[in-house]
Amino acid sequence: MGMALGTLDELPLAYRAALARNSLAPLWPMMRDVLPHGGPRPVTLPHLWRFSELRPLLLEAGALTPVEKAERRVLVLTDPGRGAGAMQAAPVIYAGMQLLLPGETAPAHRHTPSAARIIVEGEGAYTVVDGEKCPMHRGDLVLTPGGAWHDHGHAGTEPVIWLDALDLPLFVYLEGSYAEEAPLQAPRNRPDACEAEYLASGLVPSRRHGRAPAARYPMLRYPWARTEAALRRLADLGPSGEATELDYVNPETGESCLPTLGFTAMMLRPGETVAPARRSTSAVFHVVGGRGTAVVNGERFAFGPADTFSAPVFADITHAAAGAEPAFLIRIHDRPLQERLGYYEERPRS
Repeated sequence: MGMALGTLDELPLAYRAALARNSLAPLWPMMRDVLPHGGPRPVTLPHLWRFSELRPLLLEAGALTPVEKAERRVLVLTDPGRGAGAMQAAPVIYAGMQLLLPGETAPAHRHTPSAARIIVEGEGAYTVVDGEKCPMHRGDLVLTPGGAWHDHGHAGTEPVIWLDALDLPLFVYLEGSYAEEAPLQAPRNRPDACEAEYLASGLVPSRRHGRAPAARYPMLRYPWARTEAALRRLADLGPSGEATELDYVNPETGESCLPTLGFTAMMLRPGETVAPARRSTSAVFHVVGGRGTAVVNGERFAFGPADTFSAPVFADITHAAAGAEPAFLIRIHDRPLQERLGYYEERPRS
């Protein structure tokens, strides 16, 4: 296996033509491309999308294109390793910044990919998911699982911006990506589940005999205020030099809140530097608050509030908080998918 494999050019032209006529191809000239030795060779390049540069362009899109013509007014975060227009920030992660202006509604639809929103800026917007109205506040994580009807509305006075994260590339590759449309939903007249059934961690509604089982996605909104409070408390007790992290999970099962994408809230204490193991997952990091630096495979990014940056698989990553305040980030990753496929891995830093 250590010997060099044969190349396509070594095969006679007539033989190659016969293969092509029969829709065949020899494996050995391509084997190292799809099965490289020792580890993958990622296409993804680390990149930082600065919110200060993105925001004016998104607001200009709001002036140029009414939501009725866009359905979803989004600027896609395109991985430079894949070239212009790539619908990927990482191998199976689509990410985009979406804008909703006061008084606008984005029509109801549902699609096969699962999605989540991290609210970046503004107040007064909401998402209705299968009839459950989820208000949007900065830092909140709002789920729209695959197959769930969802629409957006805005009753406030200032623009609202959020980061979309979907497993869309996976469904495109599987040729299973599609959407359906419907009229706007009538929201139920009650608080969403995070304010009722799942108000406190460790407590779930009692499943009395004859009561319907919990929904597959029982909690659709994860308020940032509670997440930050939990991170701060955990940071008071945890060892320094390790990022304080909390995973977003299904409160009924403890599993990841979506089947293929994972979401992890991170806190870096003031002045703290952390260097996690190299993970087989790719990732997109969104900065909820604070400032710092990230070094990804030797490339240094100075990040601030609402910035977003990416990292390929098995990347060497170092995070450092700057200034007298902690830094808060949400890491979007594909560990749930990899664990279901049985190949999630961590390696020591190189």
